[in-house]
Amino acid sequence: MPFSAIKGTFHVIGYSPDGDSIRFKANNKSRWDLLSGRKVKLNAKEHAQLRIEAIDTLETHYKQEHQPLEFADKATKRLFKILGIKNVQWNDKRSKVISAADGAKGYILSRTTERNGRPVCFVFDSSIGWTDGQQIHLDKATARKSVNFKMLRTGLAYPTFYDGLFYDLREVFARETVKVRKAKKGLWKHDATNKFLKVTSLKDVTDTYVIMPKLFRRIVAHFKQFGSFDAEKFVKNLAKNPEKIFILTYLHFTHFDNVIQVENNVQIKLTQRPENLIFIG
Repeated sequence: MPFSAIKGTFHVIGYSPDGDSIRFKANNKSRWDLLSGRKVKLNAKEHAQLRIEAIDTLETHYKQEHQPLEFADKATKRLFKILGIKNVQWNDKRSKVISAADGAKGYILSRTTERNGRPVCFVFDSSIGWTDGQQIHLDKATARKSVNFKMLRTGLAYPTFYDGLFYDLREVFARETVKVRKAKKGLWKHDATNKFLKVTSLKDVTDTYVIMPKLFRRIVAHFKQFGSFDAEKFVKNLAKNPEKIFILTYLHFTHFDNVIQVENNVQIKLTQRPENLIFIG
């Protein structure tokens, strides 16, 4: 099934964008009807929140918490630069953009929305030059031109794969991840996702450890619910609401809690590389 090219503009004023989160307005609102899944959720300005496919950058404001800001902020700035969004000014708390050279032109390629009405997409700047509504076969070469891939290539994003991503496109991102990790680009010099981490306070994950955002969000949610961190309790709590995954090297379906190893009740690590996991649903 081909992807639909939707032409439009990217917007940050009044929002809290980060390295993989930005708003998009279609030039022609009817183009959203080309996508399968739930109806695209638009706000009063007809802006849609995008879900940028295949990558996840460090969090800047998840549940009022952030990951190490050196790389979270770098990812946000890199996204702005690639899209041509300039003169960005934040409020004092750096929680919302108050002014910018907004409305940078570009495209998204999408086939469907996810359960919250966000278009699942590959993002492109204005240089790509497609016709609005054009049906595109997204091959490996085109994927490498996407903002998604450019973010990963700079070492400022983790690969995060869901079951809707085609195998050949996933392979492009997985192979590039191996390269940037080996070269220790960006966050990869500090990545601790697959090392035992001693978590005794929230600051361990907000200010110290650079880890896969998916794992970070689960740890923060645990702190918010229980006020402290107990590794065994953390994994058991995840198991109560199992998150289905597929481990590529084993061709094995399991749950996210089963790829988290605990040691001495305060240390945890993810036992699989991020690019070896597919999240289901």
